[in-house]
Amino acid sequence: MGLFILLIVPTMLLGLWAQHRVSSTYNKWKRVPTRSRITGAEAASAVMRNAGIYDVDIVEISGHLTDHYDPAHKRLALSSENYRGNSLAAVGVAAHEAGHAIQHKVGYKALEMRMSLNGITGIASKVLPFMIFGSLFLPFLAANMVGIKVAIICYAIIALFQFITLPVEFDASKRARVQLANLGIVGQDELPGVVKTLNAAGFTYVAAFVLTLANLLYWVAVSRR
Repeated sequence: MGLFILLIVPTMLLGLWAQHRVSSTYNKWKRVPTRSRITGAEAASAVMRNAGIYDVDIVEISGHLTDHYDPAHKRLALSSENYRGNSLAAVGVAAHEAGHAIQHKVGYKALEMRMSLNGITGIASKVLPFMIFGSLFLPFLAANMVGIKVAIICYAIIALFQFITLPVEFDASKRARVQLANLGIVGQDELPGVVKTLNAAGFTYVAAFVLTLANLLYWVAVSRR
């Protein structure tokens, strides 16, 4: 119990704080329109055109901060508030996703590594809960800690995926900042709002990795008792 409190509880609190930070930061800057009045969809399109990308579809999707780039289908999906919005937050998020499209075009190695791990990480994420809870109630999983050992492998896969995700996300944000300024979509005095939004979003990936790593270390310690 002491190890759980030492490793898991602080990292869970870190994750909750990171989610609160990105939500509050986004909500602050989504109320500040860009002087250019360019929407997120227009900003993403401009960034990709400037990089010579013309084969990626920009689509509007439902949800809050559900924005993502799908390299398998070359689709850039923006939530309605960012697709239609012209705030500093909206263009920042949109340009960030366009940054992933640029990574895809130039063959950014970390993105390629993350793409190669997508399948096995998805399987690990689905197997993990069954192994953890099944080891408590199913004798064949509890014997010799089989369930826990499989869970450790799953956590290791997920941790590797999240670790590789960090440079992918921070590089996309860097590309977004540069492109928005170079294209005149935001002025230099407007960049801080974009940077704060993207930094807050980026920290959620750091928190997720730290939490997964803490779980991995915890269950490794449990398996050795």
